[in-house]
Amino acid sequence: MASLRRASWRSLFPLVLLTVGAAYSLGSWNWCGTWEQRAPVLLSHVKAEGALRAGAAKVALVPPFPVVVAGYSPPRPDASQSDPPLHARAVVLESGGTRVGLVSLELLFVTDAVTARVRERALAAGLQDVLVLATHTHSSLGGYDDRLVSQLVGTGRYREDSLEAVAAAASAALQQAGATLTDVTLELGEAKEPSFVYTRSGGTAPDGTLTRAVLRGAKAPVAELLFFAAHPAMVPRQRAYVDPDYPGRLSSLREAEGSGVTLLLQGAVGNASVAFSEGQGLERVSAFARALSDLASKAPLAPVGPSVRLSLARAEVAMPRPDASRLVPSFTRAAGDNMLCGSSARVAEVAALVLGPLELVTVPGEPTVDAGAELVRRTGASGVLGLVGGYVGYVETPELVGQGSGESRRQYFGPVLLERLGEAAELAASTAGFTR
Repeated sequence: MASLRRASWRSLFPLVLLTVGAAYSLGSWNWCGTWEQRAPVLLSHVKAEGALRAGAAKVALVPPFPVVVAGYSPPRPDASQSDPPLHARAVVLESGGTRVGLVSLELLFVTDAVTARVRERALAAGLQDVLVLATHTHSSLGGYDDRLVSQLVGTGRYREDSLEAVAAAASAALQQAGATLTDVTLELGEAKEPSFVYTRSGGTAPDGTLTRAVLRGAKAPVAELLFFAAHPAMVPRQRAYVDPDYPGRLSSLREAEGSGVTLLLQGAVGNASVAFSEGQGLERVSAFARALSDLASKAPLAPVGPSVRLSLARAEVAMPRPDASRLVPSFTRAAGDNMLCGSSARVAEVAALVLGPLELVTVPGEPTVDAGAELVRRTGASGVLGLVGGYVGYVETPELVGQGSGESRRQYFGPVLLERLGEAAELAASTAGFTR
């Protein structure tokens, strides 16, 4: 009997070998093809200067429970409730007849599909352009990204109702913000606490700078924009709730203290991690939010105006071919490239936003401190915002990509990625009227 089994396995071995070989050959075939290389193209541009008006709104982002908790590779918990609740927060700005919106979502990232759906509805409601941003929360709802790689490594199985829940909350926040426009003044300030952050992967360390922009109405602040960079990955991974992490807690604290609707906007977050060690678990998350709120309150404010520049330019960049060489073993490189190609858009969007003296470049991914510094050098920007208008993954400098170090070990594209994004950033910045 045993000899019959051995003979049976021997007879099947060639078939198994052929099947494995065929699968390897099929996976290694160049399914990516050739990716177009061309100069960046201007997509849209609005520009004005004058007295500033603003409106703001905060809308609950209610997931279609039960939902997967996004942020990490499997296993991921499923959640049947939020604790604390998730929100979409929006600010609509108007100057000289130009009206643009910013909407921040308490998500891991935003996708091209989310951005397109929100922008289409906003333009139909009378806005001239919109930026859609994510707080990069690693404990929010998943299911809204239909790309295979995202489903496998971050957001879980795609569900149309998750995408619609995200788009509906963002759209409602923008609509409500646009309906509450009032005269405001712009005030800017900055504070720094280097001990709050560290670099998790080498390269230049983040410096803990927090920039504060207050849109103040006649009686009280209408909104507050806080620019900071640190991964919101503080909530324990296997907690079976969706949770906005420190950005949501920070915004709620500021709002409760009278700062108006508060948006936390991530900067060069790629290699920036939270170094705060006070407390454990969720107590640590809340303590860090409180510490950041206190830091924001220490930022001395200076008025801008009365005439304020408002400009937004968006440019489309042709993406380089995906490169899995740092992500997978060498013998599976071709299959890895193919998987990335199937989940990568061939174009992406870079933008330049001007609000008074603030001149910001936005990137659809996670630029490191060094990558952000290179974009600032090329454009004269006062800062860089990450996780805006889509998601192409990490953005590292060509030098570190070539060495296989820094965040390049998580980057989906080769060393030319930053150069391509930089070209589009230069076009957007010059069009938007950057002054440096």
